[in-house]
Amino acid sequence: MHSRIAPLLLLAPGLGFLLVGFLVPSVAMLFSPPGTSTGEVFVRLGQMLTDPYDLQIIGRTLMFGLVVTVICVVLGFPVAYLLARTSSRWSGLLLALAIFPLLLSNVVRTFGWLVVLGSNGAIGQLLVGLGLVDQAPQLLYTPLAVVLGLTQLFLPLSIITCYSAVSQVDAGLDDAARGLGASRTRTFWDVVLPLSLPGIIVAATLVFAGSVTAYTTPYLLGGSSNRMLSTQLFAYSSVTVDWASASATAIIMTVLVFAVSALSSLAGRKGATA
Repeated sequence: MHSRIAPLLLLAPGLGFLLVGFLVPSVAMLFSPPGTSTGEVFVRLGQMLTDPYDLQIIGRTLMFGLVVTVICVVLGFPVAYLLARTSSRWSGLLLALAIFPLLLSNVVRTFGWLVVLGSNGAIGQLLVGLGLVDQAPQLLYTPLAVVLGLTQLFLPLSIITCYSAVSQVDAGLDDAARGLGASRTRTFWDVVLPLSLPGIIVAATLVFAGSVTAYTTPYLLGGSSNRMLSTQLFAYSSVTVDWASASATAIIMTVLVFAVSALSSLAGRKGATA
């Protein structure tokens, strides 16, 4: 009996802090914001789910989140695999360089894209200098700019998460597969990738949640023509001060994140039992 109570007592302070400091305020803001009833929030939520303009923003947010997630996982996992399996003495330094952007402010990294993608930026000037175009193209305030900015923002997170997953896969299994005649490619696809799937699922979930809820990057790189739920939420809560719309938008964002998280967990379980 004592062995069962002890873990609960250890968890109680953290759970209590989470409940009082996070869950209660979050639920209150979602369903009962200042000066607004829960009924008004759900009425506005129903309107948003039938309004073509709001549906377009929801679809754009979902699309950006999925595209950035796929890119980050596809690019991040091979890098994580190489870092986890390399025997170089510089492996620690290489890992530190891969995740170093996490130490920088999101605003700083996003402003870097303003310099690169602007009409007088590096890419535009390069295209003009090569004679490919007569005038630098407008790359800012486009879906491409948002995807590039979000990918740079969350790729290090994908790398470090996948790295942790690959590191837990015994490297001896690679040698055993190679000893049985499997090529490096087949060892990667049939041994390392399936065993690392739970970590990949976690990485995808974190990247998607971050992409859907990111504000600074879509605001600076997407402009008003590429609004996402996060920028719309800021406009409702700080510009028009429409708390019913702000809460409805936050509910949609929360549902999207939890729905994708549930689907990812389901996919991970099916992959583990396959």
